[in-house]
Formats: sequence, structure tokens, C-alpha cells
Amino acid sequence: MKNKIAIFPGTFDPFTLGHHDIVLRGLKIFDTIHIAIGNNPEKERYFDVELIKNKIKELYKDENKINIILYNELTAEISKKLNANFILRGLRNTTDFEFENSISQINKDINKNLETVFLITSPKLAPISSTIIRDVVKYGGDINKYLPYKIN
Repeated sequence: MKNKIAIFPGTFDPFTLGHHDIVLRGLKIFDTIHIAIGNNPEKERYFDVELIKNKIKELYKDENKINIILYNELTAEISKKLNANFILRGLRNTTDFEFENSISQINKDINKNLETVFLITSPKLAPISSTIIRDVVKYGGDINKYLPYKIN
């Protein structure tokens, strides 16, 4: 049987407990998960991309089914290069679904062998988003309880 290889793409600015939950649950489904950190030089990040990459690498250092990469191209194209036949995505609400559904259809049009698998976010983690966490940190709040690692 063909290996089930997934790509879990995102800017992960930062990588949250919600993202971590999706990865852990995805490990029960896929043989390999490539956590693909989108690194668009035209998009300003709050957290340094190398810092986030290193935090994620440390988090999964003992998990041989996970690979962490940076990319700056279409997700459907990097999926081909990684031989990934699935995109793993988390859904918190119907707004996420509307957005992700449109993207999945375009990805499928670009790469016919690519299927998007949606996992519903665990209820206790649904309120957590990278955008909200960036707002919390901008105003001096402690964000560490929303992350699977510590940021000073």
C-alpha cells in the first residue's frame, strides 16, 4: 500500500496548541507529516521564522514521522516535491471551513492527486488562533499557555 504522506502547511506565526493537537491526531492517520512553514518574504511575520522552525523541531525531536520544512511556493507544488498526497488542515468553525474549502478546490485543480483532510479542532482549543496570540503578546500578555513550547 502507498505511504500516506501529508503536508501540514501554515505560516505558524506562532505554532499553537491547536496546531499541535492537529499534528498529534494526524499522526494516527498518516505515515509521514511534513510541517511546512510558509515563508513569504513579502508577508511580515511577528515571530522569526527560524525561531518557530527550531521550536517545532525541538517539540517533535523524538517523532520520526514528522519533518519540518520552510517553503515559499504554492502548497500544491511543494506537495508534489514531497510526494505528499494529502493536505492536513484543522477547522475551528464555519468561517475556517469556507476559506479552507476554496483553497482545497484550487489545490486539487493544480495537483489532481492531492486530497485535503480536515480535522475538527478540539473544543477547548477552538478559541486559539495565531492572530489572537499575536494580539495578546503585542499588549504584553503571557502567550505561553497557548503554545506547546515556551517563548521568552
